[in-house]
Amino acid sequence: MKMRSFFTKIIFILVAAVMLCACSAKKAPDKGQEYIGIVSAMDNEIAYLLSEAEIDHVDTIGKVEYHVGKLCGQPVVISRSGIGKVLAASGATAMLNNYNIKNVIFTGIAGGVGDETKVLDEVIAERLVQHDYGMISNDGFSWSGTGSMGDLGDEGYYYCDEELVNKAYDAAVSVVGKEHVFKGTIATGDQFVASEEYVKKLSDDFGAIACEMEGASVAAVCYQYDIPFVIIRAMSDKADGNAYESVENMGDIAANNSGKIVFAMLLQ
Repeated sequence: MKMRSFFTKIIFILVAAVMLCACSAKKAPDKGQEYIGIVSAMDNEIAYLLSEAEIDHVDTIGKVEYHVGKLCGQPVVISRSGIGKVLAASGATAMLNNYNIKNVIFTGIAGGVGDETKVLDEVIAERLVQHDYGMISNDGFSWSGTGSMGDLGDEGYYYCDEELVNKAYDAAVSVVGKEHVFKGTIATGDQFVASEEYVKKLSDDFGAIACEMEGASVAAVCYQYDIPFVIIRAMSDKADGNAYESVENMGDIAANNSGKIVFAMLLQ
């Protein structure tokens, strides 16, 4: 009788342990379903998209939350990677390794470079470059971005998928008007640029019309994985001496505009 009671307790404990594990286990990513990956650096840059999406579940991978569901009827994975090249590349890599991603859209805010772009204008990247990749010697900084990926050639640029660029451009025009939408080069670096002198250098050296802190790193990851991508940026500031104040006042509006463009893009 005692032996039976002992085995009954053991079975009860085992069943309870299995049930506890089942309740606490996270839903495994579905690698069979094909998704559109949407990445941003900050919460306000994905807030609009999350408010419109039908989220089925949220996976946490490496402290980053991946919101899995549908947006405009299309399967999506939406994540906030964090600010800067390292976190953006890490978040994008985890997304590509854990989900069957067919293309990547990066959306968010940036600083305008040059006279053509104004605050709240949109820039759809045709190509991206890491403006801070190079060597610092006694003579100062020397850019050597062509070495950031061995087969980029002499240019050192990452090129966005042409079809996605055109879709993003048409969507942006429908949201903010043609006079506020530009295609061109975006320069990426691990610095918040608030300098008229450096802005001019980005324009002169790379032909950039916007600068930010994540785009080229996400592009590099997509390039390595052969995943089509596009970078959509709303100008929250002019990357000049007033940049901090401009972001504080216009950042949320600019971020929402970029989110609405992604929404319109998925409706096409």
